[in-house]
Amino acid sequence: MKVYTISYKKLFLIILLSLSTGIIAQTKPKVLILATGGTIAGSAASGVQSGYTSGQVTIDAMVNAVPDAMKLADIKGEQISNVGSQDMSFEIMLKVANRINELAGSKDVDGFVITHGTDTMEETAYFLNLVVKTEKPVVLVGSMRPSTAISADGPLNLYNAIAVAADPKAKAHGVLLVMNDWIHSAQSLTKVSTTAVQTFMSPIRGLIGTTSYGVNDFYHYPDQKFGKSSEFDVKGVTTFPRVDIIYADADMKPDLIDASIEKGAKGIVIAGVGNGNMNKASLDACARASKKGIIVVRSTRVATGIVGRNVECNDDELGLIASYGLNPQKSRILLTVALLKQRKLDELQKIFLEY
Repeated sequence: MKVYTISYKKLFLIILLSLSTGIIAQTKPKVLILATGGTIAGSAASGVQSGYTSGQVTIDAMVNAVPDAMKLADIKGEQISNVGSQDMSFEIMLKVANRINELAGSKDVDGFVITHGTDTMEETAYFLNLVVKTEKPVVLVGSMRPSTAISADGPLNLYNAIAVAADPKAKAHGVLLVMNDWIHSAQSLTKVSTTAVQTFMSPIRGLIGTTSYGVNDFYHYPDQKFGKSSEFDVKGVTTFPRVDIIYADADMKPDLIDASIEKGAKGIVIAGVGNGNMNKASLDACARASKKGIIVVRSTRVATGIVGRNVECNDDELGLIASYGLNPQKSRILLTVALLKQRKLDELQKIFLEY
């Protein structure tokens, strides 16, 4: 029997030729898109019409509109829902979270993209940040213009989101949001414009990174608890406790707080003035609520800043929780998930500091 030998140089050339001709296939990352609807799936009668209907385009049609994305990853899509995000519900959020957790250990998925409307995207992103148990990239994406608009922003946003979800460097960063070339953490982002394509900002902690035509740059890491380090688990959960948000203003009436309790709220978030403040009548109503076992969190209606404990209000005496860096809508999400089990006030305050 003859034994044939080959030099390393010839072997390298053979492998290089095989790769270039497709004889040896290069394995691409596997990205699963979970579609929920939103403006990115919206359509209008004309390209210059401001009014449109959300959730009209399927995930297959959206992916087909960005054929170059197939070069980034092997892409599969699932339609979880097709609604405008004003109609987003805990039921839909739970379906998304359970699907991600179901596939977290699968070799068939390397990253996840969730298409979503922008109006409540920060709430879904933060919910998933608390309850999904994977270090694989989970990326939310949307658009401010419908798919039929002149200069629609959805296709490039989707392309960049797929690039981030397929990027190994995006692992273990928690849930991310990609819009208009920016990569945000679910913990810090918030929507700041009703119509501008640069609608999301991360005013307190800043961006996680940037992405430009599929080229990603990560330069920040979230330091709050999320993912596998999170204590929250929604396995088997079907319903959530009611938590209401009440907006504070000049000459605020406390009967809204009383009405919320009468309607069955287990928790209340006050979108307070300034440093989470409110008038004395409302503070007294919050103290009464706390004595009844209703959890009251002080957040702020101000766009940026930290709500400190025992600063302008005596939280210890009143039995209230300070939201620290969480705005009212994220405070509601955190409190809703935290109240799935009974907790003491000091435990809840610690949670708001850590998450």
